[in-house]
Amino acid sequence: MAAKLKVLIDLNLILDTLQKREPFYAFSARVLACAETGAVEGTVAAHTMTTLFYLVAKDQSAEQARVTLTELLQFLSVAAVDGTTIEGALNLPYRDFEDAVQMMAAVQASAQYLVTRNVRDYRAGPLPALQPAELLALV
Repeated sequence: MAAKLKVLIDLNLILDTLQKREPFYAFSARVLACAETGAVEGTVAAHTMTTLFYLVAKDQSAEQARVTLTELLQFLSVAAVDGTTIEGALNLPYRDFEDAVQMMAAVQASAQYLVTRNVRDYRAGPLPALQPAELLALV
């Protein structure tokens, strides 16, 4: 039996799912469902959680943000963002530093893929970036 894929899930997939953003909702929700059912090992970067808390609290409430993050933590692990992550991100040829931090968090978490809708932003990375549909085809 093949080892379970470990993937870092970008914030845009979580927001697509929570906000039911079309036309992205179905594939993004299926990726999260794969993590929830254990079909893949899902992880998110630590700074994804702080950004998500901020956005949910701003849109709804701090209490709802706590509930949302607690629910996600039932099936997603959190990839550390530390000094090594930041140093590695500074050495990637990315225009967007946040994308570089996402990629290095994925590398440090030993993910095989970074799953995002913005694969173009991750072309120069040390790991392949996949669209949600591409990941689902592998699972």
